Amino acid sequence: MAYIRTVSPEEAQGELKQLYDQAQRRAGYVAQVLRLMSVEPRVLAASVNMYLELMYRPGGLTRTQCELIAVVVSRANNCYY
Repeated sequence: MAYIRTVSPEEAQGELKQLYDQAQRRAGYVAQVLRLMSVEPRVLAASVNMYLELMYRPGGLTRTQCELIAVVVSRANNCYY
């Protein structure tokens, strides 16, 4: 089994703490997918920004449609959403 070092929300400092705090406000928790990138806060910030741009940008698909696509893809990949 692989092991990936992560930083818990309680241990987070600086930029990572800010990113975790934002995630907590958005979702009510810090998702595991975010914690996987915790040792590289710059990468985490870029990933979060891309996600927010895709999910919340105006035009194209509605937010509901984006969420439904994410659910279907997660299910197809046998992945918790």
